[in-house]
Amino acid sequence: MSAVREQLPEGRYGRSADERADRKLKIAGAVLGVLFLGMMGWFGWHYVVDNKISAEMIKFDVVSAEEVQVHLEIRKDEGVKGVCTLRSRSEDGAEVARKDVRVDDPGTRVDRVFSLRTTARATSAELIGCTAR
Repeated sequence: MSAVREQLPEGRYGRSADERADRKLKIAGAVLGVLFLGMMGWFGWHYVVDNKISAEMIKFDVVSAEEVQVHLEIRKDEGVKGVCTLRSRSEDGAEVARKDVRVDDPGTRVDRVFSLRTTARATSAELIGCTAR
């Protein structure tokens, strides 16, 4: 008895259509992967370089049923002015205060406490973000 071969002899007739398609897919995937990484790097670079003002909320303190104090540390380029948006929420998640605070100090690091008047008792405060003007 002899065994019947179902495949062509290797290397005798060149590459099969499946191998050519696999190679094209690998090349296309590699090109798209490199383009995606380049695009993410470009967006990241512009986010970091173009961001002229940033802030971090150090802490907040619920002073009373009508007031919350927020301590911010703001880092910015020399002479840049900006606006930071603060928000406070009640226990059920409803927004009870929102305030845009101006940052006009000439230094590169600003450490200040801002007061927010609330419409109900607040349980949290957050920094929404800062933008340069």
